[in-house]
Amino acid sequence: MITRRLFLAAAPLAGCGAAATPPATPLRAAPPLQGAASAPAAPAMPDAADLQSVSSVPFERFVEGVKADARRRGVSARTLDVAFAGVRPNQRIIALDRRQAEGGMQWEDYRDRIMVTSTRIQNGQRLYRENADLLRRIEERYRVAPSVVVAIWGVETNYGGNTGGFGVVEALATLAWEGRRASYFRNELMAALKILEEGHIRADRMRGSWAGAMGQPQFMPSNFDRLAVDFDGDGRRDIWENRADALGSIAHYFQRSGWRAGEPWGREVRPPPGFTTAGADTDTKRPLRDFARMGFREASGAPLSTSGPEAQIVLPSRGSGQVFLGHHNLRVIRRYNSPVNYGLAVGLISDRVG
Repeated sequence: MITRRLFLAAAPLAGCGAAATPPATPLRAAPPLQGAASAPAAPAMPDAADLQSVSSVPFERFVEGVKADARRRGVSARTLDVAFAGVRPNQRIIALDRRQAEGGMQWEDYRDRIMVTSTRIQNGQRLYRENADLLRRIEERYRVAPSVVVAIWGVETNYGGNTGGFGVVEALATLAWEGRRASYFRNELMAALKILEEGHIRADRMRGSWAGAMGQPQFMPSNFDRLAVDFDGDGRRDIWENRADALGSIAHYFQRSGWRAGEPWGREVRPPPGFTTAGADTDTKRPLRDFARMGFREASGAPLSTSGPEAQIVLPSRGSGQVFLGHHNLRVIRRYNSPVNYGLAVGLISDRVG
């Protein structure tokens, strides 16, 4: 018998609830290049008057203050001169920050047109094979499934093919000066300058998203120190062009976020008669045998497997009825980027690339 609790109303965007317990510092401040939100429409550029009005402090004076602060933190004058050479407020970055896409696509379009595409799957399968030895060594060290590492790599930057076209220092300086989230982006800017001072990357190669997410894993600079790894042992943590460092850093992130080796992320299921998504309980974790007794079945129609970790119902945002059971590792995926549709898409890709 299906318990009444199963059909209690849930919030429209409810999923696994990982967003309630994110890492101390967000992985990034903006949607991924290839990830959770559809590409925004080309934003209107503010004119010169609008640009000057967003901050009461001239940009040059702001930069001098940043340099003084950075020198007190041990960043050399030479590093600062190179980092800020030619840096100006970037109007496109300000426009993008003001008009972030909110991910309004239907789940099915997002899944089939943006994320879980045949091209992404085929490229992922090929790269999984080509990097099998590296992925095996990464798994041995971090105990994280290679398939989810490859899926994140594919979703974030199209397997390293699109890591962002903005200079990270210019992007972060623009956003810190602009003022809407000044404190957050100033801290990220200081972290970026520390990376340059330590010699992990040259300033002209430190490229990323408009919000400063960097390299193949799209780490924000403040996460670089605690998450990026020098997997190949060459003395530098290069998440931009060094594949071993980039993939090792993704695996290290998942290890630090609580990935459970050998456990699945979740599965699509066929709900029992009388189930409604509008009234589904997406909060309660239950043993799989409880869902089997309620009448849930595998997506194929076969009886639901009762072996595995406890699960909870997960519903895509703006979906048309697809239902999943999510395990602990889906919540870990969502700590990389919290939207439920992102987590489900990464899980589906990981099932097919590995």
